Amino acid sequence: MAIKKIGLASRCDRPEVLEMVRNILSSFSSKVQIFVSTATAEVLGIEGTPVERMRDEGVELIISVGGDGTVLRNIAKMKDPLPVLGINMGTLGFLVDVEPEDAIETIEEVLYGFSYLERMRVDVFLNGEMIETATNEIAIMSAKPAKIIQFEVHVNDCLLDKMRADGVVFATPTGSTAYAMSAGGPIINPRVNAIVVVPVAPFKLSSRPWVIPSDSEITVKLSDIKKEAVVAIDGQKSYRIRPDDIVKLKKSKYPARFVRISDMCFYERVQRKLS
Repeated sequence: MAIKKIGLASRCDRPEVLEMVRNILSSFSSKVQIFVSTATAEVLGIEGTPVERMRDEGVELIISVGGDGTVLRNIAKMKDPLPVLGINMGTLGFLVDVEPEDAIETIEEVLYGFSYLERMRVDVFLNGEMIETATNEIAIMSAKPAKIIQFEVHVNDCLLDKMRADGVVFATPTGSTAYAMSAGGPIINPRVNAIVVVPVAPFKLSSRPWVIPSDSEITVKLSDIKKEAVVAIDGQKSYRIRPDDIVKLKKSKYPARFVRISDMCFYERVQRKLS
């Protein structure tokens, strides 16, 4: 087989997911060296390897068993993400293409060699310090439920809009089918290098979604000195911000990578997922 080392990570709260992990281990442990993520290994009672160390161990791809959240958590742990193959044991799953009944056969094929797609990510800076890298989106919302916030969005030092809204979502093309789409934003083909800016329940009718070039530097600052907000990255981690804080967004030099397993075009795939 062409692939010698693979990683395996999963959600750990569902028996059927752990059974799939055991099935993968029993099917391929004699064929390739498998590094199991620390959290998954702990539940199984075996030795584990942190996802962030798998590249150093020579792992060539990571099999993620769960839903989109599992994929996003694993990507977030890697500075320079390894290619990910997602086994869909979540709900909708835009980032997990392989259904459970096809998992073993698909992995068998991938181990003989694979290609992957690269998708842009966005680095998030708070007061000049990089705090996280987003694969899907960055959402800035009021720290208090049912309260609107006022903020300014600048693109390359040019004012994009002064908004009063429940919040704003900045999405990559990958994340355009997630929170941004639910908030009324457009669906972006991953081949388009762009960032979508989507106000959430804006007070002004003139505050509309924008699609801006991916190499833009975006700056966000609160306008109301009495209100705080929360920055949420991929729905995984959040940081509280105050009116004197400055949030900046820049395209990351390290893309997310997804194993290609289907020739289905992007538009057909979206229609299938949303039908």
